[in-house]
Amino acid sequence: MAERYDFTHAERKEKIIKICISIGIWIVSVAAVIALAWLIVWVSIEKTTMVDASMEPTLHQDDKIVIDKLTYRIREPKRNEIVVFRQGDNEHSFYNIKRIIGLPGERIRISDGVVLINDEPLQEFANVEPMLLPGLANYEITLGEDEYFVLGDSRNNSEDSRYATVSNVKRDEIIGRAWIRTNKFGFVNSLNKRVEEESK
Repeated sequence: MAERYDFTHAERKEKIIKICISIGIWIVSVAAVIALAWLIVWVSIEKTTMVDASMEPTLHQDDKIVIDKLTYRIREPKRNEIVVFRQGDNEHSFYNIKRIIGLPGERIRISDGVVLINDEPLQEFANVEPMLLPGLANYEITLGEDEYFVLGDSRNNSEDSRYATVSNVKRDEIIGRAWIRTNKFGFVNSLNKRVEEESK
């Protein structure tokens, strides 16, 4: 006598396997989304607050800033970009926000309120007030291969690379690029941009 095969049991087992596979795929997908969100938040972007008035009129005290931490993993910082950096080993020290003026290997000096880079006057990117105090840059400063010279846009109300308390900023001290101002929306490096007069 032929043995009877329980098709109902086989079909039920196949359905259970399919359900388990679907649940497994769903769990993996959710985990991937969570991992991507973590990557974006903790590796690519971060938020900070402008703590002083040293970047006025470009940024104001208490402005909320999104930091782009990804760009400088791909390329080096450029002149005129506004960067966020933290000096020293203290993880609780505040973030500083300034504009890059001098790049690694360049010679920087400030004479009569004008920034000279390798003896050539800097073409200012932003609208800034005339600078009264050259500080350390009264004498020529040669930047190391991993050093940047930074200034605040409020040139007479900024503690920056002109002073020993900040001095030159090292590459590994730069957290990222100041990207977006959220409280009054704007792309930071487009704010207060100097518009050159059209040549006649």
